[in-house]
Amino acid sequence: MPKMKTSKTAKKRFRKTGKGKLRRQQAMRQHLFENKPSTRTRRLDGTVEVHSGDARKIKRLLAER
Repeated sequence: MPKMKTSKTAKKRFRKTGKGKLRRQQAMRQHLFENKPSTRTRRLDGTVEVHSGDARKIKRLLAER
């Protein structure tokens, strides 16, 4: 059977932790900061864990089973 290929878009969006959990950046934190409160941009800073319902699909995109 052929090897599974990694989705390059998924590779750029998700990181795997040491324990194997998936992390992602939060949305609404790329541009147009003049219109958003500083408290909101601080709250959206950093990474969060991927929802368990999406983790299986994302692992498949990252060529994991």
